[in-house]
Amino acid sequence: MTWHILVADDEPHIGRIIQTKLEQGPFRVTLVYDGAEALRALDEYPDIALLLLDLMMPKLTGLEVLANIRADPRRSALPCVILTAAGQDERYDEAMRLGASDFITKPFSPKRLYARVVELTSATATGGTA
Repeated sequence: MTWHILVADDEPHIGRIIQTKLEQGPFRVTLVYDGAEALRALDEYPDIALLLLDLMMPKLTGLEVLANIRADPRRSALPCVILTAAGQDERYDEAMRLGASDFITKPFSPKRLYARVVELTSATATGGTA
C-alpha cells in the first residue's frame, strides 16, 4: 500500500529533502509552499493520509491550517505533524492543544521523521493499532 503525504513548507529545499526521504518507502508526496495551498491540496486529494506542516508559512500559518483541519469533520482525525525552526518551542503547547500528532524541531533527522511518518500512517491504516 502507498500512503499519500502532504508536505507544506515554504522552504523548497526542506520539502525536497522530506520528499526524497519519504519516497524511499511506501509514500507518495505532494509538496505545497504555503498554508492556503495546503488547504486547497487537502480538498483536491481526499486520499491524503498525513500532513507535515511547517509552523511559519505565508498566507496561513501551520497553526491556522491545523485549526481549520480540526474544525472540519472530514479531516478532524488526519494525523498532522508540526515542523518548526528551533526557538519556536513556545508554540508547542498551542499546537498540541489544537490537536497536532507530533511537534518536530528543525533541523530534524530525516530518518527520525521517516520513522514517525511510518508509525502514524501504520496506525491510521490499521484502524488505530500498530
